[in-house]
Amino acid sequence: MNGMTNKKWLNKNVLGMGVTSLLSDTSHEMATAALPTFLTELVGSSAPQLLGIISGLSDALSSFTKVFSGWLSDKFKRKPLVILGYLLTGVFVGLIGFAKSWVEVLFNRVLAWVGRGTREPPRDALLSESVDKRFYGHAFGFHRAMDTIGAVIGPLLAFFLVPLIGLRNVFFFSLIPGILAVVIVAIFVEEKARKGKHSVKSFVGHLKLLPREFKFFLLIMFVFGIGNFNRTLLLLRVQEIFSPTAGIIIAGTTAIMLYTIRNVAQAFADYTIGGLSDRIGKKIPLALFGFLLFGFMCIGFMVSSTNIFYFIFLFVLSGISAAAYTALEKAYAADLLPGNIRGTGYGVLQTIDGIGDFFSSFIVGTLWISVSSCVAFLYGAITSFIAALLLLVFMQK
Repeated sequence: MNGMTNKKWLNKNVLGMGVTSLLSDTSHEMATAALPTFLTELVGSSAPQLLGIISGLSDALSSFTKVFSGWLSDKFKRKPLVILGYLLTGVFVGLIGFAKSWVEVLFNRVLAWVGRGTREPPRDALLSESVDKRFYGHAFGFHRAMDTIGAVIGPLLAFFLVPLIGLRNVFFFSLIPGILAVVIVAIFVEEKARKGKHSVKSFVGHLKLLPREFKFFLLIMFVFGIGNFNRTLLLLRVQEIFSPTAGIIIAGTTAIMLYTIRNVAQAFADYTIGGLSDRIGKKIPLALFGFLLFGFMCIGFMVSSTNIFYFIFLFVLSGISAAAYTALEKAYAADLLPGNIRGTGYGVLQTIDGIGDFFSSFIVGTLWISVSSCVAFLYGAITSFIAALLLLVFMQK
């Protein structure tokens, strides 16, 4: 056990990575909020299609990068990859402001998201190595809470800054928190020498070392992932229900307000659920608050109510569920993975998440258009219930 690991889980490393995540998320969420309007100004009516291409390619390459960055961090050091990842994201998100065509937007967004893929597995492995295993839930819950707070601050800053400084300058302004994130992680986060490095050097060799129980956990997360649709569909459902009576403007504003409430609920739940998991274990909270709660939320969205308090309740459930599965899957993985291949394991896990996101977006969107939104939400509920059953029945820890 290295010198950073002690009974106090909120050490310099955990705090440093938390603040870094808050700043970085503030940066790229600010840019993400401004991107649709910025792209519309560049290309006009083809913006929705091009935005889909840009987002899809960025996410795909980010997921692909995660596998190899995790493996490289097991072979060499984790901190340099974390710094490089935050640097790429912070710089290339800001450089979108110079774009004169959608191709330049694509280039910068892809490199920014490759940065996200580069940093995440080694960062999560480094975070797990910074605390005693009894406090994985606290550490990952705190980190997710800081991340979510950044996801709230970023869009709010964009909302207020766009009228004041213009769209392009919002991207340039995002460089400030983006570069500060790099400075914080470089100065305050330490990496100690790891003991027990394995002699296997190849990527395939590291994959073969992944424990059998962890591989089954990957299957469970994939089952959940193929139904865990993008949260923007929740906003679309609100607009679908409220637009006929309130109009598209009020419906859209209502959706944004509900989305903000959701993110605030997630920020509070991130740390609370993480701390609870350190006392009662990861499996039960992940199954109940992560998977089952997501399923019940999906069923709730099948109801065509125009009661605003009903939707506030559903969006709070969405935030709590997201807090549980985003924080606890990483804390649970830390329990299942040996330290010498933990970066590889996190890389594979996050790639599986990315593949699941791709399939869920395609399947849920197709069901929504071809059949109905209710059938799409029913599909999400069924996959989450299956994932909960697999986790509770077949996982030992």
